[in-house]
Amino acid sequence: MKAKKKKRQDDFQKVKLKVGKKKPRADNATNTTFRTRGICLPEQLKRDTSGPTTHRQLGINELLSQLHHYSANVKHSALLGLKELLSLSPSLLEQHLSRLLSEVAAVLTDKDGNVRVAATRVLRFVAQSVPAERVAPFFPLLSAHLSCAMTHIEPGIQEDAMNVLDIFLEHYPSLLASRPAVLLTNFLELISHRQSSGGPRKAQDARGRTWTLSVHPDRSMTSQQWRLSVLLRLGNFLQAVVEERPTEEGDLSVRTEGVFGSSGKGRLTPLNLNWEELICKKIDVKVYENSGAKPTPHSTFKLRPEVDPGGVGSEGLDSAETVQSFAGTLVPLLLEVWVEACAGDCTWNTTEGAYLLTPDAMSVMFQVLSILQLLRKLPTQRENLDALDAWFRKEYLGDFKQHFMKNFPYGLRDTPKHKKKVDLKRSKQTVALPAPTVEPLALNITLCQVMVSLSQKQGPGHEADGDWLSPLRAFVRDTLGNGVKLSYRQLHMLLGTVWKMVLTQRSRAVTEELLAAVYIYYKQKNLPLQTRSLLLSFYSKLYLQEQGHAHIARSKVLCQWLASLPVQLSQLGHRNPALSAQLIVSIQAAASRGNKDLLNSLQTYACRLYDPQDGVVVLLPAESQQQMVQLLYFLPRIPQLLLANLSGCCSAGRISAGLAASLIRILHFRSSLSGWSAGSQEAALQDVDYISFLFSTLTGFSSEHLSALQEDETALLPSPLSPLCLYQTPLEQFTHHWDIVEEVCHCLETIGSKSQSFDILQNGIFRYLMKLEVVPDSMAAGLLRAVSRLLDVSTLPIEQVLRFLSQCCLSLLVLLVFLQQHAPMETNHKREAIWSSCVTALSSIPRLLRIVLQSMRVGDLSAEELPQFGQILSMLLQHTPLHNQLLANAVLLQELIQNLTRYSRGAPREQWLTDLLYCYSITVAHGSSAHRGSMTLRDMY
Repeated sequence: MKAKKKKRQDDFQKVKLKVGKKKPRADNATNTTFRTRGICLPEQLKRDTSGPTTHRQLGINELLSQLHHYSANVKHSALLGLKELLSLSPSLLEQHLSRLLSEVAAVLTDKDGNVRVAATRVLRFVAQSVPAERVAPFFPLLSAHLSCAMTHIEPGIQEDAMNVLDIFLEHYPSLLASRPAVLLTNFLELISHRQSSGGPRKAQDARGRTWTLSVHPDRSMTSQQWRLSVLLRLGNFLQAVVEERPTEEGDLSVRTEGVFGSSGKGRLTPLNLNWEELICKKIDVKVYENSGAKPTPHSTFKLRPEVDPGGVGSEGLDSAETVQSFAGTLVPLLLEVWVEACAGDCTWNTTEGAYLLTPDAMSVMFQVLSILQLLRKLPTQRENLDALDAWFRKEYLGDFKQHFMKNFPYGLRDTPKHKKKVDLKRSKQTVALPAPTVEPLALNITLCQVMVSLSQKQGPGHEADGDWLSPLRAFVRDTLGNGVKLSYRQLHMLLGTVWKMVLTQRSRAVTEELLAAVYIYYKQKNLPLQTRSLLLSFYSKLYLQEQGHAHIARSKVLCQWLASLPVQLSQLGHRNPALSAQLIVSIQAAASRGNKDLLNSLQTYACRLYDPQDGVVVLLPAESQQQMVQLLYFLPRIPQLLLANLSGCCSAGRISAGLAASLIRILHFRSSLSGWSAGSQEAALQDVDYISFLFSTLTGFSSEHLSALQEDETALLPSPLSPLCLYQTPLEQFTHHWDIVEEVCHCLETIGSKSQSFDILQNGIFRYLMKLEVVPDSMAAGLLRAVSRLLDVSTLPIEQVLRFLSQCCLSLLVLLVFLQQHAPMETNHKREAIWSSCVTALSSIPRLLRIVLQSMRVGDLSAEELPQFGQILSMLLQHTPLHNQLLANAVLLQELIQNLTRYSRGAPREQWLTDLLYCYSITVAHGSSAHRGSMTLRDMY
């Protein structure tokens, strides 16, 4: 026992410490002696100086990498930094667009609401800065993230996804509308869910509907507010899809904003083809013939994948079957939404106020009707549209009449607004809802358009629609006839409703009633240009439908409208060229069809329309001027006063020379002298008036203008060398008149024999022009040109006219020398025309050259005129076609040259005289022997 005790004490024996001795080291002691060295990492301490940074010295790479952080605060601050950085350096968008979009879109489904709001703001900034064509390669990824957010299980993420959708609808509608099927399914899942296969609801649903409205109690808004928000976005999305579709040319249905010719041109979205995806049927492509920007919509060749009969739709929504598949699911849901909305109104069950709706119920009904209207616009071909309308009528006409037409027209119920205490903390957390204010007028007009689209053409074998169309027709009539102020869109929708009613009802009484209401609105003053153009286009296209519709033909309202068009055109003038052009198009269409009311009105106001000073024919642009000239072909009569105005239009230079020539040709065909007739149509103008018109146009000046020119002091005074006072017309006016002279001469040559035409022209010169003291140079040149073209070999002009022509010719030659000395380059065309008219007349008119030479008296010329006279003779001698006539008058020519040499001696011979003597020796001395025996030629000239 003692041994065990002693051993136990040895195991736990206490160590005795002695004073002054070192404490022994324990067995488990830690050695704390160590040495340290500093490690320097300069690369990690450097700031990113390769690009712009935020105020926190963070670059774009660091900010994008922080979006993967687990902390919501870090991601939120990174998004704020991205917006700050992109605002300071927009060039970073181009450099990092791909990564930026992918990283920001990935946090749209983040569980933190602040992060999602910040990401939405960054996306809005990017959308405002980057065009659609730059975002197009990355948009499938954005669309995928948007679909994930819209179908997320969290209600807050779905609500924030609506804001992202608003951004894409505002900035990238074409990209968003390129793949509609997926998003349309997402819209359905936002407000509804599929029913289970074995539920009791399926047995009650006779139409086999598999979708029903859903209710989520965790939302920050009521179910009705949420559905209204989703329907508003769905309507905007369908509108984007419709606007990106090509429209069929000539489609008169109510499908686009430009249905009556205002802006209805279809647009095509470019499509990049990937043949691997095409072979695997991953994309839908439609191939048209002609390969133009405007495809022929009747092409039947399509490359399309098979349509899943159980799905909502394929990638394309242009066929009736696809739209029916989607509408069959959506329309019952829309009706349920409306039934729930109207069930909440207390006054809905009462008979007196059943037509009054609260603002919320009115907004829901307007969105439902707008979506129904857009569904009709989805097909791109007319036959698909007709099939879709027939399907809507068959499936839902009874439901629409029950739910929509029961209390039509609707009004707005005044609801008292109670002030409530606003919880600022709660209001910040709730999503901002759009608050569209819908007017009762817009709601009723939309309902009219939706319901009228379901009507069918009246006839044998068709059910009459008069019972439910009567209130719609009364509303349209009262709205248009009572002067209600309408916007352009509202008026467009009402006109589309009238168009559909007129073509489907096929009743003359209904047609007159509706057109009379439209005409009352048309006669209002101070209508905007866009509104007036829309009304004009409506009436014009409706008038073109009268041939195939007996109830439209000879409509009293249409005839009254047509008769008012010339009056409106004369009053409008050039104040609004676009509207005037549209009026002219309508007038031309009716005139070509021989509408008597329009032609009589056009006949009454023709003189005002074709006034050479302030008529629309000289004030409007060139295209409208051409249409106005073409209207002359349809005028029943062209009186003398109108011919005088038309002659002034041709001569004043307010219309082009080519258009003036067209005018002259039209009048030529309308006269009996042309030898051309159209059936039993009588000549529109008298022969005497037509000849007078040609002569007035040939002179280029009216009698009043010629009388005023006689007192003009700027004309060249007569001299021994120039017997007439010539008024120099401007170069532009001279060129314009010269072109018209050619056309007048052509008409004079074709109205009969040349001798008769020349006698008429000669009598006109003798009676009206020989008494003039001041003659315009354009008129003198035109007369010489006309006489030389009309003069026959067997005809000789009378002596007085011949002397007047010689005076014109000599004065023009003097003017030619003057222009050549003072303005040789600017008047090149004018000098060529004057020289051509003079030499043609001298070579073709007998005795004209002899009289010109006889009128040249060298002794009466001054020293300054002698060189001009010598230059004229040199020009005549150098012209080869005049050699025969000059040789016939060689004696007279020799006498003139001798006198010219005598009066210019005493000083050294000048160059002009040397040139003249040389030309004379070459022309006469060497050529006289060849023509010495030509006595006949000498006697003629």
